[in-house]
Amino acid sequence: VQLVESGGGSVQAGGSLRLSCAASGLTFSRYAMGWFRQAPGKEREFVGGINWSGGSTYYADSVKGRFTISRDNAKNTAHLQMNNLKPEDTAVYYCAVDLGMSNIYLDSRAYEYWGQGTQVAVSS
Repeated sequence: VQLVESGGGSVQAGGSLRLSCAASGLTFSRYAMGWFRQAPGKEREFVGGINWSGGSTYYADSVKGRFTISRDNAKNTAHLQMNNLKPEDTAVYYCAVDLGMSNIYLDSRAYEYWGQGTQVAVSS
């Protein structure tokens, strides 16, 4: 299983970025996907997740209304659309899956496979 994130970068507060996570080595459409982030000196935290079909999403309160997760099972890809970015959104962002889960879990320990991460930096 391989997950590869892309789309990170540097933006000013209020800007937008769209992260992508390309999956291979698994039947992507069977599994939920989680997005997490980790800022320097902080623990990895749940950002949001999407279930196997894309019919259900769940977001952390800190990003609700600003971030949107989607997936294209035909392309084995998931996306994290981030709008109205704030300096506190600065972190390395990761996508993750576990082959035992079709629904969303908030605990990072539930996920076995992780991407390498992509850096997001938001300046004020």
